[in-house]
Amino acid sequence: MLRTRVRSAVLIGLVAGLGVWAGGWAFFALVLLVAGLAGYEFTLMMQASGHRVSLLFVYAIIVLFMLDAAFAGRNIARHGLVWVLMLSISWQILRYRPGSSTVDWALTVSGGLYVGWLLSFFVSLRALPDGLAWTAAALLITWASDSGAYFLGRAVGRHKLSPLLSPNKTWEGIAGGFLGGILAGGCVGALATHWAGAIGVVPGLILGVLIACVAPFGDLAVSMMKREARVKDSGTLIPGHGGILDRTDSLMFTAVVTYYFATWALQWQ
Repeated sequence: MLRTRVRSAVLIGLVAGLGVWAGGWAFFALVLLVAGLAGYEFTLMMQASGHRVSLLFVYAIIVLFMLDAAFAGRNIARHGLVWVLMLSISWQILRYRPGSSTVDWALTVSGGLYVGWLLSFFVSLRALPDGLAWTAAALLITWASDSGAYFLGRAVGRHKLSPLLSPNKTWEGIAGGFLGGILAGGCVGALATHWAGAIGVVPGLILGVLIACVAPFGDLAVSMMKREARVKDSGTLIPGHGGILDRTDSLMFTAVVTYYFATWALQWQ
């Protein structure tokens, strides 16, 4: 199991690394693909819970936010989302089901916002000055934090973090996540400074702490959805890991935090 998990992680790292390095439309296409798969898994989970979530409107919202990030300043999401909101609620009115339609509509909209809006911050992050370094930092620090939490929690974890949502997560794992995030933040900051004159050690350490703080909440958000749907994994696409949502749960939160931290840090350079 661990060997399969490591192999999948290496493959994911290679694909993500190539996409981040390429930037531009290649990276946009990669993020859009990941968001599309995540939106599909979200829709299936909600449908498994008995809700009639519309995949079409989930996809429409995802695409709007991705385009809004790619064409910054043109208000694509603002002008497009109003039509999606009206059309999606009109669709629920036409197929009204007492006691369910309002929830179905709310889940459709929130699913598109959750996946599309949060992941679109990777597109915005890559477009920043030194965007290559900051995007790589977000990915590497998040993975280091997740790995630290996994291995330390597995080795010495005793005190449950959230038994109802994720029985395997422990406070010891959280400590491992902070350790991994801080170490990775310092290393990534130092390397980025040496090779590209970007980020810096202190900002890297701060980013490591921030990512270690928010990553568990991203993880637990998907755990909450899986509990509601009564499924173990969000999907089966990635051997040893589950689905796309299982691998992007933390990244959705850390992309947002890294983007705003990077824009603040860049003002001081």
